[in-house]
Amino acid sequence: MKKTLIFLLVVFAATFANAQKVGIKTNLLYDATASANLGLEFGLAPKWTLDISGNYNAWPINDHKWKHWFVQPEARYWLCNRFQGHFFALHAIGGQYNFGNLPGGFKFLGSDFRKLNDHRYQGWGAGGGIGYGYAWVLGKHWNFEAEIAIGAIYTKYDIYDCESCSRKIGNGDHVYYGPTKLALSFEYLF
Repeated sequence: MKKTLIFLLVVFAATFANAQKVGIKTNLLYDATASANLGLEFGLAPKWTLDISGNYNAWPINDHKWKHWFVQPEARYWLCNRFQGHFFALHAIGGQYNFGNLPGGFKFLGSDFRKLNDHRYQGWGAGGGIGYGYAWVLGKHWNFEAEIAIGAIYTKYDIYDCESCSRKIGNGDHVYYGPTKLALSFEYLF
């Protein structure tokens, strides 16, 4: 069902873009965490684009559990021409996760990441945010892009005793406030 929904969103966006410029990209920061990721960006108007990015990680990293999938559609308004220079963005985010045995000895804006070291959290999250970015033109078909966004994500989860345990010890929900996107991406434009 999830894959079908993503496929339909991509087909809809491609149809709506109708002979506009299209870009395909990868976020180097997700690559650094061994998370497969892909972004598609469609030109909608001279100063508007639609970016649909997703990332997926289905394998443990060493003895840490870092499994997840997230999709992040984003509308972008470019101050000059699309795919170059400054832009502002409005995005949504949604997905599922299964995290455990992660070194995270800090608290940040009301979220206690120290708990990820001793327990496993499995659940879903959805939210949105606003962002700012800049795209450098590297050549006729290549761009390098940086973006940062802040927002909120509501999450509902089950808590398990340890990274590999199946004994559920509780559940909860939380609203995370803070960075919702950080990207350093290479993009190929068609």
